[in-house]
Amino acid sequence: MAGATGPRVGDYLRTWRQRRRMSQLDFALEAEISQRHLSFLESGRSAPSRDMLLHLAERLEVPLRDRNTMLLAAGYAPVYAERSLDDPAMAAARAAIALVLQGHEPYPALAVDRHWNLVEANAALAALLDGVADPSLLEPPVNVLRLSLHPLGLAPRIANLAEWRAHLLDRLRRQAVVTGDPVLADLAVELAAYPVTGALAALHANASADAAGLFTPLKLATGIGLLSFLSTTTVFGTPRDITLSELAIEAFFPADPETAAKMQGRRPGS
Repeated sequence: MAGATGPRVGDYLRTWRQRRRMSQLDFALEAEISQRHLSFLESGRSAPSRDMLLHLAERLEVPLRDRNTMLLAAGYAPVYAERSLDDPAMAAARAAIALVLQGHEPYPALAVDRHWNLVEANAALAALLDGVADPSLLEPPVNVLRLSLHPLGLAPRIANLAEWRAHLLDRLRRQAVVTGDPVLADLAVELAAYPVTGALAALHANASADAAGLFTPLKLATGIGLLSFLSTTTVFGTPRDITLSELAIEAFFPADPETAAKMQGRRPGS
């Protein structure tokens, strides 16, 4: 019997509802069902139909990977495929990713998976990676958060490390809570344990935000001088594949005219 040796589908529904910090009444209103029916579903007194389960998962913004797990727990077949980006069916998605990454040059952009492992990057990223002291941090799979905050990675060259570190850790911890992913939770613990000590700590603690606090920049010392970037995140709008749903493109834009000029100067033919 499905779910006999693991969590029941009702347990998953309750866990995701609580993860979203919603009461039964709040979620019942959001899902347009009665609180009594929701209570029966969570307790196992009623079994959801496949369509009802997908409806509830959608309202709870459950990741596609976990929706498959819920379907299996309820005795239904998974509905979301997980293809490699090399799969022929992903050709249009690969082309879109390449178009975004290459079109963003001469500024850095990269695609990462759900655990912040590097999937693909444009040529401009090289400007950010010069001088990494531990080559193993650049060996696949490259975790871009570990690379950023490791004391033998980019951390010694980040002029506002305390500020940028706090930004990344806050983002990672929130992502771990929202997704319930233990790998992200473990990564947050690991990164938080990296030291920021001595003269570097004093320098980083005194670093101030750009643009009157409108955003937290990445200030990075490089071979072409100090670069300051703001970042944006792009995701696929209506993914039906797990791989695509977990992919994000991180694009860096110049936060000041000096950074724009320096990066433009790196463009071939400039």
